[in-house]
Amino acid sequence: MEDSFHWVTFLPFSTALIWEIVLLGVLLCLSAFVSGLEVAYFSLSPNDVSLLHKTDSRSAKTVLKLLGIEDYLLATILIANNLFNICAVITANAIVDGIVRFHSTVTEFVVKTVLLTFILLLFGEIMPKLVAKAHARKMAQLGALPLMMLQKLFRPFAWLLIRSSNSINKKVSLKRENISLDEISDAIEITSDQSVEEKRILTGIANFINTEVEEIMRPRVDMIAVDTDADFPTVCRTVTESGYSRIPVYQESLDHIKGILYVKDLLPHLEEGSDFSWQKLAREPYFVPEHKKINDLFTEFQNNKIHIAIVVDEYGSTLGLVSLEDILEEIIGEIADESDVDQSYYTQLGPDIYVFEGKTHVLDFLKVIGLDDQYLDEFKGDSETIAGVMMEAKRDFLKKGDTLQFHCLTLTVEALDGRRISKIRVHIDRKYHLHEPETP
Repeated sequence: MEDSFHWVTFLPFSTALIWEIVLLGVLLCLSAFVSGLEVAYFSLSPNDVSLLHKTDSRSAKTVLKLLGIEDYLLATILIANNLFNICAVITANAIVDGIVRFHSTVTEFVVKTVLLTFILLLFGEIMPKLVAKAHARKMAQLGALPLMMLQKLFRPFAWLLIRSSNSINKKVSLKRENISLDEISDAIEITSDQSVEEKRILTGIANFINTEVEEIMRPRVDMIAVDTDADFPTVCRTVTESGYSRIPVYQESLDHIKGILYVKDLLPHLEEGSDFSWQKLAREPYFVPEHKKINDLFTEFQNNKIHIAIVVDEYGSTLGLVSLEDILEEIIGEIADESDVDQSYYTQLGPDIYVFEGKTHVLDFLKVIGLDDQYLDEFKGDSETIAGVMMEAKRDFLKKGDTLQFHCLTLTVEALDGRRISKIRVHIDRKYHLHEPETP
């Protein structure tokens, strides 16, 4: 006999419902068991694994064996769990259809979708996972043998699932590799839980593979080198005054570098006279092109066990030198030791007033005053120093007191060394956007 209400009609009870309810209970138990095993196996601590190694039981050995095939373990758990859940949903729907007939699609949706999903999640997922997490090792051992049987049963399906996921992972990995360095730098910049120093180091690492030797080298005019015609006392005096442990050796001009003199090679010969043939101590020089990436050079330094290289242009002329220390400083900042003297390349005279060395690299200059690396790109051409930017803009030699405007920057020649700009006064107009000055 049917009892009718406004939204549903209750159907007469049948013996088939008993078996369906029993089947649903079994499926919920199996789903709960497999869900608990997922959490148990992937929550095992190193201490739990260590205890399993010390336990001489079949279940412990089976757990360790399953952990050794982690991909198949996870695939088996997912396949079994989804299979039991699907069967449980189908059975639950059959039970509901055998008990009531719905007059409203809304009521049917609420009962079959919302209520049954809640029951399945509560008893088949949430509760067993909470219990399993609290007793991970015991749960893992309890389910080891059944899980091994399921692993063998579902192995073909697990293999197919793993192959499919690996294929997708490869495609995703390729896409990830295409992320630009600018995007990485931006991501580092917007990260708020890092100190300024950490951000600077991470940015240096991100830009490491995109930096060329010419950007970090010591220019030719600042190189300390010794002539092959110099006598031994002169060489010793040059070494002492420079404070460097490795010094280039040239013949006639810096365009003809013949070797690198290591100070440690001189130590056994300090008592020798002025006629000592120190030239034979010079080691073979290592030459690199100006546009070489510093990450490649770093690898070459490691493989060849050298610390210094001579930078040359396309014609073989010497442009400068680069050391291992220069590369490391590009990432972690200035490295000072007891032999270093104060080599600060700028002085701050006020909030927005500086005096810079003319040889200061453009990127270092922009970092100090807090402007983007590309701020002077439209003016600098091939120049790498502030003095070079001014020469490029003027297209002529500058005199002391000459002033040039670069957007918000006013650069004035403070001092000259012959025709070379040695000091530049910099004034920054932070209100530039209110009255845009003319560019040079």
